[in-house]
Amino acid sequence: MKAELEKFLKARNFLLSRREDYESAYYGFKWPDIEDFNWATDYFDTLAEGNDRTALWIVDEKGGEWKYSFAELSERSSRVANYLKRQGITRGSRILLMLDNQPELWEVMLAAIKLGAVLIPSSLLLTKNDVQDRIRRGKVRLVVTVPENTSKFEGVEGDFVKVVVGGKQDGWYAYEDGYNSLAAFKPDVQTKVTDSLFLYFTSGTTAQPKMVLHTNGSYPIGHLSTMYWIGLREGDLHLNISSPGWAKHAWSSFFAPWNAGAGIFVYRYSRFIPKSLLEILRKHEINTLCAPPTVWRMLVLEDIKPKPASLRELVSAGEPLNPEVISKVRSDWGITIRDGYGQTETTLQVGNMPGAIVKLGSMGRPAPGYRLELLDADGMESDEGEVVIKLDPRPMGLMINYADDVAKTRTVMSGGYYRTGDVATRDSEGYFWFVGRADDVFKSSDYRISPFEVESVLVESPQVAEAAVIPSPDPIRGFVPKAYVTLAPGFQPTKETARDIFSFVRDKVAPFKRVRKLEFVQDLPKTISGKIRRVQLRSQEVNKEIKSDFEFFEDELK
Repeated sequence: MKAELEKFLKARNFLLSRREDYESAYYGFKWPDIEDFNWATDYFDTLAEGNDRTALWIVDEKGGEWKYSFAELSERSSRVANYLKRQGITRGSRILLMLDNQPELWEVMLAAIKLGAVLIPSSLLLTKNDVQDRIRRGKVRLVVTVPENTSKFEGVEGDFVKVVVGGKQDGWYAYEDGYNSLAAFKPDVQTKVTDSLFLYFTSGTTAQPKMVLHTNGSYPIGHLSTMYWIGLREGDLHLNISSPGWAKHAWSSFFAPWNAGAGIFVYRYSRFIPKSLLEILRKHEINTLCAPPTVWRMLVLEDIKPKPASLRELVSAGEPLNPEVISKVRSDWGITIRDGYGQTETTLQVGNMPGAIVKLGSMGRPAPGYRLELLDADGMESDEGEVVIKLDPRPMGLMINYADDVAKTRTVMSGGYYRTGDVATRDSEGYFWFVGRADDVFKSSDYRISPFEVESVLVESPQVAEAAVIPSPDPIRGFVPKAYVTLAPGFQPTKETARDIFSFVRDKVAPFKRVRKLEFVQDLPKTISGKIRRVQLRSQEVNKEIKSDFEFFEDELK
């Protein structure tokens, strides 16, 4: 066995063998010291040799089903790699991948890794302007997409090859022709762990998307921390609710399960319906489930009993999950949802680990391979402040840089730390507690307020589905907390409902944290990756001239 693969497997097996022993895993784990390594050819193809276990199983809402073993995916991706090679793709070539949750997505990702190419995963929701930006700044050499999206590339400037999946179009190569290529792939050059692999355009809540560059080491090997957090076992079937194009999809719908030798289950739908997910969980023997907070909050509005028989581990990531949702699921299913924290720029940094005590509302403790601190306003290590990662030793799961922004890279990686931009506190047992994005936290009458803390109380109300808290200008206090609220089914945006919500919050928070204004909305503004755009709400609040019909002030309802 290749020495580099042995090092990778040793690190992987160390974490798998200490799945419920956090102290041993955290203090004993070391990132493998590897230089030459290709995760797809060295690890995945070795795992896949003669392996008929399910690697990928896709079920869609219309009854369609696709199921492939590790051995089948290894061969199919090798054929695709040879096909893309004929289209001029070599080590370092950049591929814009714009596919749904369909088998070809996993084939192209494996093929690109085998070739040493750089993947630019992209959402199907991108506009033509978004596509042009990615083609230009990403220096794209090849595009893979579906027929419905080929029009977005018409007139787009750039020198790139176009490949379409599931149809024939003038000027586009047919993806399916690739299955006629050789079944055995032999790389021309040895891939290094420092070679580029992923270029992610972040969702951009405040500015144009940043270009986050990852390597053949930082995501394939770096996601050992994510694998550990989920609590995966070899032979498991893992379901992750995530859309292609975002880092979380690579986290939990690609690297983490396959690093453990687990199968990936995908539920493909056009619109999320909680009851449909519950049916899927009960029909199929899914062992581990990862879903974003929005999905969990929608799910607990349903009658979720009884527990799907095969479920063992539940996790959530993307934004902090409210404690009352965790309590509800634990009461009905007997399993505790374990929150996790990371960024596009990293793998799983902090989490509530399997087998460890979960403190409701906590981010958890640092993941194996990460050394974290909190920096106060003076840049001193403290128990409250910005979450930072120590760069000595540098964790394998951290990005290289922002590919097009030297100044931004220098800013976030300074003084021996990588700065996340998130604020947290740490208790005496080493658990981290999320406060908010540094630019979301605000002051009211000189008291600092965390939007997330107030939002967590709001969603405890049976009348509230989702909430976003922002500062609203006030002549006396400077700013007061204002809540934008979407209502749970069956409730109306009336004065009486507003009065009930004001009263509910008033009984549960300190006076300075009380919501003073409330506005009912149909939907909260979100990025296409699902994160609430509080910056948009803040902007419209500052520029607001008249009170809306669905806006209420606490002082007027007493």
